[in-house]
Amino acid sequence: MAGEHQIEVRAFSFLHELFASRGWSQPLEVEWSEPAPADRLLEKLGIPAEEVETVFINGRARHADDLINPGDRVALVPPGTPGPYRVLLGFRKV
Repeated sequence: MAGEHQIEVRAFSFLHELFASRGWSQPLEVEWSEPAPADRLLEKLGIPAEEVETVFINGRARHADDLINPGDRVALVPPGTPGPYRVLLGFRKV
């Protein structure tokens, strides 16, 4: 669980492999002291925005400009998730 000034970040698919190649834990605890947009997290981690299709914040699909708050749980999903799962997970509408 993320601390008072941290967030918990998980990565899926090839982003999980990227975390492993950088020696990052899964989940990764990231210092995060104030609300900031999800795209700032990508900058902080050095992950190009085009490598992330959806950011989940506390289990809900969100956009890159949605705010992440200290204590939140975040998951990064790359492009290429199979079609039906895109709808089920909430990042594509039918």
